[in-house]
Amino acid sequence: MNILKIYCEKDIAPLINRRAGETKFGEKISFIKSLDDLKKNTSKFVLLGIPEDIGVRANYGNPGTSMAWSAALASFLNIQYNSFTNAENLILLGEIDCDVQMKQAASLTKEVNHYAEELGELVVQIDHKVSMIIQKIIEAGKFPIIIGGGHNNSYGNLMGTSQGLNSKINCINFDAHTDFRALEHRHSGNGFSYAFENGFLDKYFIFGLHRNYTSEGVFNSLQENNQRVGFNLFEDISVQKKLSFSAALKEAEDFCCYNNFGIELDMDAIAMMGSSAISPSGFTVEEARIFVGRFTKNTNARYLHICEGAPLLGLFPTQVGKTIAYLISDAISVT
Repeated sequence: MNILKIYCEKDIAPLINRRAGETKFGEKISFIKSLDDLKKNTSKFVLLGIPEDIGVRANYGNPGTSMAWSAALASFLNIQYNSFTNAENLILLGEIDCDVQMKQAASLTKEVNHYAEELGELVVQIDHKVSMIIQKIIEAGKFPIIIGGGHNNSYGNLMGTSQGLNSKINCINFDAHTDFRALEHRHSGNGFSYAFENGFLDKYFIFGLHRNYTSEGVFNSLQENNQRVGFNLFEDISVQKKLSFSAALKEAEDFCCYNNFGIELDMDAIAMMGSSAISPSGFTVEEARIFVGRFTKNTNARYLHICEGAPLLGLFPTQVGKTIAYLISDAISVT
């Protein structure tokens, strides 16, 4: 089974728009030839893509998240290299090989019996690939930054990180939804509930949950597990102003950031962002950047996952890619 496509300089050369008098980020980024080289490299961060939207389709959502990785690369590789962007501290690893699963998913139609369940089986295959690579990165002492795919990939991230650390891991999720739904077939809406059930996820906090898109059953499940699962509402933060944004960040931090934790950011939490569940109401890009900048600087942070971006659903062609580029640069910046 093909698991990983490792990139080299020639793979990204066509994406870099070189200009006289300037140096682009992609001209200074690091590469490795094999996963065994991770420990030898002094860079802290490892950039990895997951070009798939099978988990979203298995959750009856809009496809397109498979394109976020390529969109992000096209933007990120062309930001300026300077003393603030910290290119020396990032390895461009490559992408999870999802080709076989994407082709199999494309052959299915919604009219087929057990359509969602068959997609779910493909999601499980990707789960294993993601967890294996994330585990290797964590064991090498690096910080993976994972781009793309649906939020189903939270499960592989949490599994791989937990196995790499040999312990459960906490998680904070910047999201309009809990993705803590029933343990049915695997899809983008139950990555955290599966990680919770299978012993990889300890404490979980949903930052900015939207009340309009959370069922009573899910709220009841959160309440039943309130010692280990916490949340604050987007409406309390940004609409009714019961809780300031900074206070909301502190609430999340106090709940789960005292121990090893992962950072998940669903782009549908950003207002009018091209995503699988685009919403007219949500946080700003600047608030998302504050969130990422704050929590990636925490010494207990172990990974960052930016998911659910769908470039073709954006307001303009480069919206999703440029937004992800900002978020990556905020994660690795020295200030």
